[in-house]
Amino acid sequence: MGQTSDVVIIGAGIMGCSAAFHLSQRGLDVTVLEKDTVGAGGTGRSSAIIRQHYSNELTARMAVHSLRVFENFADVVGAECGFRRTGWVALASEGDKAGLESNVAFQQGLGINTRLAGLEELREMVPGVSTSQVAGVAYEPDSGYADPHLTVNGYADAARRHGAKILVNRCVTSVRMAADKVVGVEAGGDVYNAPVVLNCAGPWGRNVARMVGADVPIESCRVQVAVFRRPPQYTAHPVVMDFIQGAYLRPETGNLTLVGSIDPAEANAIVDPDDYPEHGEDQFVAEMAEMFVKRCPPMDQSESTTAYASLYDVTPDWHPIVDEVPEGSGSFICSGFSGHGYKLAPAIGVMVADLITGAETPEFPADLFRAERFATGDLVRGRYEYSIAG
Repeated sequence: MGQTSDVVIIGAGIMGCSAAFHLSQRGLDVTVLEKDTVGAGGTGRSSAIIRQHYSNELTARMAVHSLRVFENFADVVGAECGFRRTGWVALASEGDKAGLESNVAFQQGLGINTRLAGLEELREMVPGVSTSQVAGVAYEPDSGYADPHLTVNGYADAARRHGAKILVNRCVTSVRMAADKVVGVEAGGDVYNAPVVLNCAGPWGRNVARMVGADVPIESCRVQVAVFRRPPQYTAHPVVMDFIQGAYLRPETGNLTLVGSIDPAEANAIVDPDDYPEHGEDQFVAEMAEMFVKRCPPMDQSESTTAYASLYDVTPDWHPIVDEVPEGSGSFICSGFSGHGYKLAPAIGVMVADLITGAETPEFPADLFRAERFATGDLVRGRYEYSIAG
């Protein structure tokens, strides 16, 4: 007969664990099945940047909500997430200056603590920074980063306290259907019965969707991160999103800085999520080092310490799919976050719980992320050229 739950969630990354927490908190019997260990996929290697710089009202509100959760994680979730408020800075070129300014005004209208900053203030925030080609600066003093391992395990532990079962080393091999309705899944030779199945498989999301006869445009893309040790005299810096060069700089403890790409071309690095190089390439490290030094010349004295690769689950418009697919089947998908997932995960958990329980007035309606938008051409668009930022 197998085990029976109200909801089976496939994937114990940040989305699956946040959803499990919110669903179990509402009294549902939840089982999470993970092919590896909690956070072993993209979550565990996330740079875990937390910002509110979004250009759609929904995603901006979600970012605000999520920041508040990260700030108060111990009270809201009952665990530690390692949040560090470093501030967040965006650098834009002359061509994007007007868009940056209008977007900051838009965000201020939503109550986000953000503002424009001058070049002199930028130099104070990022010692030794080069302002070459910088025409616009946005600054969020409340933002920063957190620890992805602490966060995902915090959600998992909180879900367990509410009765959820999180089973690792359980690779789902099929989703069972009867009369076009989900009735459960098979994993590791065992049957797990449930009228609702939630696909939070991230880079494996497309493969899982095919188990219910759905084809969703989610590609598994390899992304890299280079890690540098700053010179001893160089103080900590805020998170910097350099949209001019297409790179981000994220401080880390131990006088380290993580440097990664925000170039949309990363979507071209499609890989098999079960078989891809997890080490960083020398060429990538050299490119990131060049960008790092170009933006912060004192970093020519920094040292490369390591580089690694992870996975994004990327859709054509760099926004997720959160929907019931096929409609009326009880099969839900929450994947395709394109590198935005970690920072939005607290709000996504609420969105998914409202969607699955049929809340009449959902706090974060999922319509913007419906699957059919790709067929109708109604894609999610940003307000400016660097819409990869959301």
